[in-house]
Amino acid sequence: MTITAVAEAAARRFGDQPAIVDGARIVTFAGLWAESQKIARAFAGAGLAKGDRVAIWAPNSPEWILACVGAQAAGCVVVTLNTRLKGNEAAYILNKSRARTLLTVHDFLDTDYPTLLAGEDLPHLERTICFGAEWDAFVATAPESIALPAIAPDDACDILFTSGTTGDPKGVVATHGASVRSFRTWVNAVGLRAGDRYLIVNPFFHTFGYKAGWLACLIAGATVYPLAILDTKRLIDLVSTHRISVLPGPPAIFQTLLATDLGDADLSSLRLSITGAASVPAALIERMRSDLGIDTVLTGYGLTESAGIVSISAADDPAEIVARTAGRPIPGIEVRIADPDESGAGEVLVRGFNVMRGYFEDDGATAEAIDSDGWLHTGDIGRFEPGGELVITDRIKDMYISGGFNCYPAEIERALQRHPDVALAAVIGIPHERLGEVGKAFVVPRAGHRPDADELLVWARANMANYKAPRSIEIVEALPLNASGKVQKFALRP
Repeated sequence: MTITAVAEAAARRFGDQPAIVDGARIVTFAGLWAESQKIARAFAGAGLAKGDRVAIWAPNSPEWILACVGAQAAGCVVVTLNTRLKGNEAAYILNKSRARTLLTVHDFLDTDYPTLLAGEDLPHLERTICFGAEWDAFVATAPESIALPAIAPDDACDILFTSGTTGDPKGVVATHGASVRSFRTWVNAVGLRAGDRYLIVNPFFHTFGYKAGWLACLIAGATVYPLAILDTKRLIDLVSTHRISVLPGPPAIFQTLLATDLGDADLSSLRLSITGAASVPAALIERMRSDLGIDTVLTGYGLTESAGIVSISAADDPAEIVARTAGRPIPGIEVRIADPDESGAGEVLVRGFNVMRGYFEDDGATAEAIDSDGWLHTGDIGRFEPGGELVITDRIKDMYISGGFNCYPAEIERALQRHPDVALAAVIGIPHERLGEVGKAFVVPRAGHRPDADELLVWARANMANYKAPRSIEIVEALPLNASGKVQKFALRP
């Protein structure tokens, strides 16, 4: 019930089978455990002790995984940093977590990460190590023998910082036991199995790429194929050449694939995908199954504070259920709707083994998020279907009020995406002199379609309540997405 124990067990169970494939480089399960033990001794030899924080600010790579498991085997708590952060944003997280060591890279997307930190005040950061020759030299310093601490399920394994869309980012402290139990459950629910070849596009700094990604592969015995950036041509080539069987990701990835001329590429090996992190049109699920040939397409719901998982759909759910709902709560946790309105919608509350320990050194924010009865207040609006499926209608913070009516953008986005010319939509509230706020929609057309904004406005008024219908629509080629595939609505605001 610890991440290190999972890696050790995978070495015993799967031995010389490939755990990570990155170009010509292959790391076996046995090799992963042996290398991570050496890295752990290097950290311990450098004076890092149990509970110290080690930050990783780098793209998906074998080194990311090895460093993470190695740091955790040394008893350290890993702090993940989004590769899109600027220097001051990264400095805030490094200072807030009091990280002693930073692992990073010199060159990713024309960015030198240590240079971004030049001039920042980092009183707690003692050492920055870049992957490559510098990292290799550090690992080579590992003593042949040094005592490593015992790791328990209740020990903290990582601190993942929230996006900060409603204020300064907060560090979510997760434990080994909660992480492993949550993603053993996830592995069983989605049907990930030994021998699967899992292309991980989702970034490792996020739960989707980390725990529903490479950690799930260690649990199941699947092979990780890390992809540092979303390069559609590279992705298609990897799937075709390496017979990738599992490809999760946000809807935008699959919209792009469906709009791309695949030529002679063979995607028939794909059998499993998990999507989400945005509104998902039922037509997209259908086309992922029919056009891309993916047998099982699932959606789910989770947040960083719930170890990344609350619910997941079932393999035999029809496309409309997969698209419209977030599936059913995973076994062993409780989910309820607080103060439901006449439609049954209210704030989603979660209680169980998947709930975070709390926000790092922030008792006030922790008490606001987790009440005295242990319920995590997610900030998401949802309701249950008669069949027990959870439907997430919106974020409380995204809601706007138009003429006295609560408007939930996700609901309006789903309605717009039913239009045959619309691939994706994002809705925000903008000021209005009489109504307070009204909706503005940003629409990405389906490939080969050219919707007219005025015609879409007429369609919207005919297909949804007047107060929900956007008052303006802008046709755009793409929506601004963060590295996790979620729409950055702040970038859409005037």
